[in-house]
Parts: sequence; structure tokens; C-alpha cells
Amino acid sequence: MTLPSAPARHDRPAGDHAARCAEFRALHRPGRPLLLPNAWDHASAAALVARGHRAVGTTSLGVAAAAGLPDGTAATRAETLALAGRLRRLPALLTVDVEGGFADDPAEVAALAVELAGLGVVGINIEDGRPDGGLAAPEAVAERVAAVKAAVPDLFVNARTDAWWLGVPEPLDEGLARARAYRAAGADGVFAPGTVDPDTVRTLVAEVDAPLNVLYLPGGPGVAELGRLGVARVSTGSLLFRAALGGALSALEEVRAGAADTDGAGAPGRPTELPSYAQVQGLVEWGGEGEL
Repeated sequence: MTLPSAPARHDRPAGDHAARCAEFRALHRPGRPLLLPNAWDHASAAALVARGHRAVGTTSLGVAAAAGLPDGTAATRAETLALAGRLRRLPALLTVDVEGGFADDPAEVAALAVELAGLGVVGINIEDGRPDGGLAAPEAVAERVAAVKAAVPDLFVNARTDAWWLGVPEPLDEGLARARAYRAAGADGVFAPGTVDPDTVRTLVAEVDAPLNVLYLPGGPGVAELGRLGVARVSTGSLLFRAALGGALSALEEVRAGAADTDGAGAPGRPTELPSYAQVQGLVEWGGEGEL
């Protein structure tokens, strides 16, 4: 598999953070959505950047599962910071999923945002879903959003409402009220995973004065169609991580059945080429210069 070269790595002085945040913000264009792939470790992020993606997000499920921890339980603060530190050398605009902020105290969430910004992170996702499967009070989430924006004004805060994801009654009414509250608190964008219904998406675009982010759902509208609805960002969420796990299990079954060849090229149900050992090894040191 050929991994095309990405823009050359450049030094990132502290004063450059605002410019990088502005560049990331400018990628959110209603009608021409940013396709944001989500990585879970250095290799996955480097491969995505090498494929030409200037902006990359993290998936909280992937980060948590890779560490043997449950997602959505505020258990991966250290792992999330460590991953951000490892990814800072890539020529990418990195936005990080911090679940609900890994804390209830707005000051603690703001402190986390300051740490991430210090590692070059240009955006965060902060959600209102709780570990018990319910929704946090919108006022509490709005306070966290406001605290982050006060601490790091340039950081792109993507406020996620799980009204659709958790299947609450009247999700449109609930989701709209929450999106408006988070926007009023300073959120730069609104994330509404769990719905790609065209009428719902159009309503969110029309009623919320912020770039709308939706989660790509297999079998649902494609990126171009979502763009026509006014979406500004399409995230892959945990899809790539789950696809990687599924691919590993499929490869194992092919080996068991004697269907896979030694290079992995042309094996049924998988890409025509797999990255070589040397290419994957190269991801460790690659910083954007040359091809892998």
C-alpha cells in the first residue's frame, strides 16, 4: 500500500497555536463539510495524515478500548493526554474527544483544555452523555464549555449532545435546546451523533447558529449528500477502529481457511494491498517528510 506524502512537518511555537486553531476553524464550511477521520493511536493517526487528511480527531472508544478501559466513564484522561503528546509531531490539526471533560468541575475541564492546547491540540469534543446512560444537565455542560473558552479562547470547542444517541423522548426538541445552550456558552460547533435524517439535519442547520457536525453512519447519506443539507463536519467516530478490529478477525479466519496469501494482497474481503512491515515501522518515526 502506498501512503502518499503529507505536508512537511514544521516547528510549532506557542504563538502558532492561534493560527492553527484558525486554520482548523476555517475547515468547517456548511455545504462543503470537513471529513474528519478519527484515530486511536500514533500509527492510525499517521496513516490518516499520510493519506492527505490535514485534520484528524481521536475516538474515545478506540483510545479507551486500546487501553483496556471502558469508554464514556472518565477513565482515560491520562491516556488521552499521552496520545495527544505522541501525535504532536505529526503535520496535522488534531482535535481530541474528551468525553464529558473527565471531570464535573468546570475549572478541572478548563485545566485539561489548557494542557491539550499546550500539546498543540486545536479542538476538543465535549459531550453531555453521562456514564449512567443519561444526559447531564445542560447548564452544567454549558458551564464547562464557558470555562474552556475562557481559558483557551482559540480552541475549537465542539459541543456534543447525545439526545439522539441515547434515544431520549422528543430528541429534536431536547437536542435543539441543548445545542442552543452550548452555543450561547461559547461553543464553536455542535455535534449531533445518532441522526442523519434529512429533515432533522436541515432543522439543526437552520436553528443553530454554529457549524453542524454529524456522525457518518454506514448505509446513511454520504458526505456529499450531508453537505447538501448544510452539514459542516462529518466524523467517522469509532468506525475505523471497529473496522480495523473486524479486519484483523477476518484476516485470521482467512489464514485459518487457507485463503490468505503471505503478503495479504488480493485476499478475499480485504484491500488489494496491506501496508508492509517496513511501512508500518516507518509510521513510528515519520513526521510528514517523504513517502512511506
